[in-house]
Amino acid sequence: MPYDVVTFGEAMIRLRPDSGLRLEQAHHLELTVGGGELNVAVGCARLGLWSAWASRVPDSPLGRIVVGKAREQGVCTAGVVHAKDGRQGLYFVEEGANPRAQAVVYDRADSSISRVKPGEIPWGKLFEGAKRFHVSGITPALSTSAAQATLEALKAAKAAGCQVSYDLNYRSKLWTPEQARACQEPLMEYVDLLITTEEDTKVVFGITAKGAGDDEHFKEVKFESYRDVARQCAEKFGFSGVAITLRENRSVWFNSWSGLYYDVKAKAFHEAPRYELEIVDRVGAGDSFAAGLLGALVIKPGDYAHAIRFATAMSALKHTIPGDFCVVTRGEVEKLMEGGGLRIVR
Repeated sequence: MPYDVVTFGEAMIRLRPDSGLRLEQAHHLELTVGGGELNVAVGCARLGLWSAWASRVPDSPLGRIVVGKAREQGVCTAGVVHAKDGRQGLYFVEEGANPRAQAVVYDRADSSISRVKPGEIPWGKLFEGAKRFHVSGITPALSTSAAQATLEALKAAKAAGCQVSYDLNYRSKLWTPEQARACQEPLMEYVDLLITTEEDTKVVFGITAKGAGDDEHFKEVKFESYRDVARQCAEKFGFSGVAITLRENRSVWFNSWSGLYYDVKAKAFHEAPRYELEIVDRVGAGDSFAAGLLGALVIKPGDYAHAIRFATAMSALKHTIPGDFCVVTRGEVEKLMEGGGLRIVR
């Protein structure tokens, strides 16, 4: 059966101390699994789509934890290479509270996925009849060979007729803005849909929102400014669509969240309602947005107004759920889109 969505990237074991504790204070750590492209594959599977995740993990108990968690959520792992070299990457999440922001500490050097090389993953089989392929800027940032494998995957996806989406997903702990731009700009040739944030386009491509000013903390963002960002991205790289998430950081645990979609062919902008969030865990929110967007476009192809509303609602719900995975159903997302409600569901 052809896949609706195929993703490619690293997944890590996530370790978190009890709420509010610094890592140095922790006596035990909660273990879960997450990683950008796996999070997207899980989100799509939760919506009832046939999704696959491609990666490279060590043939070890830790690697098997990761693959097992993917399978638990209904994700196909036929594209995962079980390697004899490299290690399983870890990351630690330290919760914050105003004025101390949430923090992430990575322990991913020499991970198995960083050693992935072109020719290792059977793209021909994975893409046969597949509808969509998704990857993010995290994957090529891992190593030179991972960047080469990402290019190979993009070329194979386009050759197979897949619609390609790419989440810019800049990580300053992996590379500099200059390195990110030099590597990723050539990759954009193969991308149909760019998914990005209000800050990543500025950092990586030097494309800024008019009127954004010097608000580096993004306490206020405006649709009008980011319509221009989406238009500039499409004009520079020839995308067929650009989706941007809009977050206002009013405090660590209270944010405003929305999104917009630019349909380049129709030169039309579609905007989502703004959600006021009480955050339980914001890690993976952008990935759930991507999953919601891709899932909606598989379910209702070409309905970009519905897709951006669905993606924003799904990612709003993710903020209320601990862990990387967006553990929701299609019905729950649709209920929120219809207005939701805060009374107890009995």
